[in-house]
Amino acid sequence: MTNNDIFRRIRYTFDLKDNTIVDIFALAEVPVTQPQVTAWLKKDDDDAFVTMKNKELAAFLNGFISFKRGKREGPQPEPEAQLNNNMVFQKLRIALNMKADDVLDVFELVGLPLSHHELSAFFRKPSHKNYRECKDQMLRNFLLGVQRQLRPNQDV
Repeated sequence: MTNNDIFRRIRYTFDLKDNTIVDIFALAEVPVTQPQVTAWLKKDDDDAFVTMKNKELAAFLNGFISFKRGKREGPQPEPEAQLNNNMVFQKLRIALNMKADDVLDVFELVGLPLSHHELSAFFRKPSHKNYRECKDQMLRNFLLGVQRQLRPNQDV
């Protein structure tokens, strides 16, 4: 999944308006404009489409954590220059204040049961022997499950 795909899915799942997204970036102390947000949300084949960089998605996710849980005191975390699906998954889990059982319930909603051990492997350090890379399909299913949780009567 590209950063733009992840960004679009989060926007749709949480029904975020463009001006709300600008506010979310502001919570991470990263100024963006509404035209920038619109360009990131365009389809990939649109002439006005702009690829979202890792640092921009990381800033959005950091702001999303503040948006959902409240802004923390002191300096805000620096957006990561390198981002992978495990980091995106972790930031979303933090933003949604989900415990392991909550995440497992989300995967159950999409017919993808996981064990606690399988789930914890995604949140380990890459150097850990039991670390597991979060593939695109896992992240996609997590976002789909959250969407089904939030909008149970909508067909997705």
